Amino acid sequence: MDALTLLLNRSSQPRLNAPAPSGEALENIMQAALRAPDHACLTPWRFIVCQDKGLNKLGALYEQSAIENEKSQKEIERAVQLPLRAPMVVVAIAKYVEHEKVPRVEQIASASCAVVAMQMAAVAQGFNGMWRTGSYAQCDIVKQGLGLTEDDEIVGFLYLGTPAFEPAPKPERNSADYFEFWD
Repeated sequence: MDALTLLLNRSSQPRLNAPAPSGEALENIMQAALRAPDHACLTPWRFIVCQDKGLNKLGALYEQSAIENEKSQKEIERAVQLPLRAPMVVVAIAKYVEHEKVPRVEQIASASCAVVAMQMAAVAQGFNGMWRTGSYAQCDIVKQGLGLTEDDEIVGFLYLGTPAFEPAPKPERNSADYFEFWD
């Protein structure tokens, strides 16, 4: 798949089955993340790849969060199942590095670019993904359970796997609604 086709047809896939990327395909996905824009070469990212028992471990962390945040029994039961919606979940973390020329927001944006690069690399190889956030991305219990510091941010949970179906086409958007030209 050529790059322009990939970018113009990007679509998240909420239904993902096994197999997940592995071997060379997974290495390509990881390398794509490491090519994200990175002012001053700070590499302000860290990724945790959850699969197999790792998905259960992430689910247990969500469950702990739901319990400690006094969620309903239904929400607690759902929390355990959330990571099981795909055969692999990559937790993408912005690791803030103090730097006089690279502000925090730029480092978070860099980590976010890495997530997009991973998803595009997955699609290019016949897989797909869904970038999810939600309350668990902002939860201190989850952050502590993943070993994050106070300055770190979870920029997303990238669910990866084999698409269960072809995604519906994205609606056409008029670029003039979003871009203006200063000539």
